Amino acid sequence: MEQSIYQQSSNAPRGFRIQAPLVDSVSCYCKVDSGLKTVAEARKFVPGSKLCVQPDINPNAHKTKNLCRERTRVQPPLLPSLPDDLAIACLIRVPRAEHQKLRLVCKRWYRLLSGNFFYSLRKSLGMAEEWVYVFKRDRDGKISWNAFDPIHQLWLPLPPVPREYSEALGFGCAVLSGCHLYLFGGKDPLRGSIRRVIFYSARTNRWHRAPDMLRKRHFFGSCVINNCLYVAGGECEGSQRTLRSAEVYDPNKNRWSFIQDMSTAMVPFVGVVYDGKWFLKGSHHEVMSEAYDPETNSWTPVSDGMVSGWRNRSISLNGRLYALDCRDGCKLTVYDGASDSWNEFIDSKLHFGSSRALEAAALVPLNGRLCIIRNNMSISLVDVSSPDKKVESKPHLWENIAGRGHFRTLFTNIWSSIAGRSGLRSHIVHCQVLQA
Repeated sequence: MEQSIYQQSSNAPRGFRIQAPLVDSVSCYCKVDSGLKTVAEARKFVPGSKLCVQPDINPNAHKTKNLCRERTRVQPPLLPSLPDDLAIACLIRVPRAEHQKLRLVCKRWYRLLSGNFFYSLRKSLGMAEEWVYVFKRDRDGKISWNAFDPIHQLWLPLPPVPREYSEALGFGCAVLSGCHLYLFGGKDPLRGSIRRVIFYSARTNRWHRAPDMLRKRHFFGSCVINNCLYVAGGECEGSQRTLRSAEVYDPNKNRWSFIQDMSTAMVPFVGVVYDGKWFLKGSHHEVMSEAYDPETNSWTPVSDGMVSGWRNRSISLNGRLYALDCRDGCKLTVYDGASDSWNEFIDSKLHFGSSRALEAAALVPLNGRLCIIRNNMSISLVDVSSPDKKVESKPHLWENIAGRGHFRTLFTNIWSSIAGRSGLRSHIVHCQVLQA
């Protein structure tokens, strides 16, 4: 073969240079010599090569790319005998409770259900489901959490809370973008106040890190306005134990920034966003209230009828402000801006008792209704859209759902109140609603 090639090169017209075949590699620069050699591990002969400057030639470089292209062309469809767009139209209709099983079918399904496209499509078509996520503190001080599926009325287990929040005290909890649940700040039993921020994605079922807060704090107030997370007040170790500072996190910029300090330092015990403003009620030697306006970046002391009659957990839904009116959450009040007062809104006529296990620990919006969650994980769903508030004539207005801790008998409730024992194994710390 060498002789035939040499004869072809000697018989070629003078002044005409025969180009050597290219080496099957990403890049190869060879020194030319009069002899005929081969490059180590190359698949083709190179006339006149003596030394390869880049010896780590990958003979399968182009072959691997070609194989990847072939696999892409012949990859199996999401569903047999259906184009992928129709397959996706079928998969987005599968109930959210079954998504974890769908991820186990194959790699293509796993990638589809782990991306934003699948859940963004569900949301745009009105198929996204809202679940309630509850954080509890057990008797031993450990934090655990569960999710409630309102369609199947089931409590579902979740992956463990990250270690840094497994025993934290006074941490914040909020939801951004509808599907990201943030835990931030708090007090570690060993390290004291922390600035750490993490978030859980309901779409991927995983925890992620976020930028730390600018100030260490615990037992502070927090809220979400225009998909930005605000925190204010609280406590921290040191000479200035009670804080006046406040800050905001913008997920689009992925950055924390300080905002205007509060007028006075406080440890908030209740807060709500209403009419575009953030209302906080707390204490520092005395009970005080302030309102923050994000448009003007300013705090204003508040002492009107809304704040004076505001004592329990509250929520703003469809432009109206609702609050719990009893310990077990079986009555609701609504704020009337015209008269600047709180008025009775609806009464379930079914009261469970005053023990701590039956105490209403959270009030959140769920699928257009108000959701009341008690420490024993029982739930009440209240329809506030109906003009008729008589539960006797319309039982669907107030629906009681027995959770993990089923409603106890009247005798058991009375005995628990008299004996001072609630049988409480855990109590709710935070409650949020995530959409996916």
